[in-house]
Amino acid sequence: MDINSRLPDGIVILGCGKMGSAMLAGWLRKGIAPERVFVIDPAPSDWLRSTGVHLNTALPAKASLALIAVKPQMMSDALPQLLELTKGNTIFVSVAAGTSIDTYESSLGRSAPIIRAMPNTPAAIGQGITALVGNARTKKEDLSLVTDLLSVIGQTVHLEHESQMDAVTGVSGSGPAYVFHMIETLAEAAKKQGLSDELAMTLAKATVAGAGALALTATESPEQLRINVTSPNGTTQAGLEVLMDQKTGLAPLMEKTVLHAIERSRELSNG
Repeated sequence: MDINSRLPDGIVILGCGKMGSAMLAGWLRKGIAPERVFVIDPAPSDWLRSTGVHLNTALPAKASLALIAVKPQMMSDALPQLLELTKGNTIFVSVAAGTSIDTYESSLGRSAPIIRAMPNTPAAIGQGITALVGNARTKKEDLSLVTDLLSVIGQTVHLEHESQMDAVTGVSGSGPAYVFHMIETLAEAAKKQGLSDELAMTLAKATVAGAGALALTATESPEQLRINVTSPNGTTQAGLEVLMDQKTGLAPLMEKTVLHAIERSRELSNG
């Protein structure tokens, strides 16, 4: 079915920064007509101005979907702009971190279908992963439509309960930053062993990117891939003896890292 026919009343986007722009770009590539998209953004980019969408004009009386992509601290001022859409059949989708479904229901009403989504930054190149969970008013067909729409920025997974969103935030939401820091530290270790800054960073980036791509596409588990690389008494085993130390290695450090991120996510959700 044509994507425009699945969105008969078009799309409203509230906030179009990096994440909103990534999603809009994917939707336009997928064939959504720009004249059927209405964007509200106080500081539109040059790219956004060039797309042909309705920009900072009056919103339509009806919309099939409203994407909420503003920063959490702007939410109380931004949401009232969408109140008129609650009179129709609009599906509301939020990609704002730390903002609960209850917050949206308090502003938009509990009769509105509201889906909370947590994408991550690789969405900018179509390699993200987004976790979804809907409120009691969300129908299966609503989730199916939103899942298809979000597929333009990568994979999607459905959560059983909104309470799982904090763990998602700590793992995949914040996780890219952990990996970027691993690249930094791997390159720094290489520099200390005599490699140039440029060569060290090139090796670190390519190694992490390549290993991630292999883990994503291989039929073997990450554990088996690790074993495949590790020759008995070889160099990899020597390095892993440090990294896999049960007290000082990566596992306890990563557990602590994720837990701290989850705790902060809970603090933000509770105001």
